[in-house]
Order: sequence, then structure tokens, then C-alpha cells
Amino acid sequence: MKGITDRQKEVLTYISEFTEENGFPPTVREISDHFDISIRAVQDHIIALQKKGFLSQSQKRSRSIRVLSDIREKEPVPFVGRVPLLGTVAAGKPLLCEENLDGYLNLTEPFIRPGKSYFALRVRGQSMINAGILDGDLAIIEQAESAVDGQIIVAVIDDAITLKRYYKETERIRLQPENPDFKAIYCQDVRVVGILSNIVRTY
Repeated sequence: MKGITDRQKEVLTYISEFTEENGFPPTVREISDHFDISIRAVQDHIIALQKKGFLSQSQKRSRSIRVLSDIREKEPVPFVGRVPLLGTVAAGKPLLCEENLDGYLNLTEPFIRPGKSYFALRVRGQSMINAGILDGDLAIIEQAESAVDGQIIVAVIDDAITLKRYYKETERIRLQPENPDFKAIYCQDVRVVGILSNIVRTY
């Protein structure tokens, strides 16, 4: 690291780890004993790290060393989101109201991403098998009110939800299944509530 020696980096890392494990910083004596170097050498390192902005220390109090810049490489904390699991849709109720929910799921990236809203639902039936979506799969849906041709969407029709591929035709909307045994749904008014983001499958 630019501007810091290898030994200073070792001292700074030790102070960071000691503070994290014990809830308080080490004394100069403890640093000296750990590295088997003189107290004067430790003080020189601390002064140098203070000048470089990595530490602060009060001369009037014991255990007053404070790390200002932690140089340790840490594993990034994955984003975790709480996603409502949709059950049976109650007539006339908002989609994500309590009556419609079967609970919540904690999901991480890449299934969900920060800054977006999602819900999940269990896939029922075989209408989307040619798109790789099977009965019992968990569909992760990004909330949306519109879609473009070819997207797999969740739509509300007569207080029922359906997962189909969306196509806008001249005078109607076609909701196309991905199974030749099922017929397309044609309608004038479709309420799009989300777009398929991911599928979670358990075995």
C-alpha cells in the first residue's frame, strides 16, 4: 500500500484485529510483546501511522488507539432482500396485501438486486414448461406495470394471476403459454404486475 511500510501495515492490521476480537484496542506493551519489538519502535510506528491518517491516539488514556482506516481486505457482504411470497389472490384486494401473502423469503444477488422491488410465487401447472419453468418452481418477479413483447410476465385477470409470455397485438393483448397443449389468453385489458426475474428450483 502506498505510503505505508510492510511493518506499519502489520501493526495496523494487528490493532484492527485485536480491537475487533476484544472490543477495545491493544496497549503499546501488548503490541510490543506481539511483535517482539521495543516499546519505542511501537511508538514510532504509531506516530507514523497517525501522521498518515490511519490511527488516532490520546496520550492521556490507556487503550486509546483508534483505527481510522482499516486496510484489511474484507469479503463483500452480499445484499439480502426480504421478498413477499404470494399465495391465493383475494378478490378486490391489493396484490401484496396480507391476505394474499404466504410469508416472506430472504434472497440474495443474483436472484434480486438492490433498488428494485420483488415478489415471489409458486408456479402451478405445466403451461410454461418449454420456457424451462416447471410446476412447483419458485418464480422471482420484479414488480412492474408494463412489459415489452416477449417478456414473461405476471398478469392479473379477473382477480387471478397468471404467468405467461406477453405480446401486444393491434387490438388486444395475447398472453402466450410455452406449451402447445395450452391455448393463448386473449384480452383487452391486462394488469401487468411484474416481469420474471429468476426461477428458484429445489430438489
